[in-house]
Amino acid sequence: MLVLRRKVGQVIQINDNIRIIIQDVQNEHIVRIGIEAPPEIPVHRMEIYNLIQQENKAAASAGALQWLKGVRHESGSDDEKTTDA
Repeated sequence: MLVLRRKVGQVIQINDNIRIIIQDVQNEHIVRIGIEAPPEIPVHRMEIYNLIQQENKAAASAGALQWLKGVRHESGSDDEKTTDA
């Protein structure tokens, strides 16, 4: 883990496309940061990320993926559809 000291207005650069900007420091314990990242890179607080992971696991264990695969197979293809003439 890299540990840095930064002042308000200073930036931490990650790769070519992620910037972390120190916005404000209050009472030496609360730090406001800004994160600039491309839209395709998800950025979450850890507690939100953990909730997303739990929901994904719950959906997978509930058979949601198997259900979706079954729906796809049941709908059939255009070749299998017949019409009455």
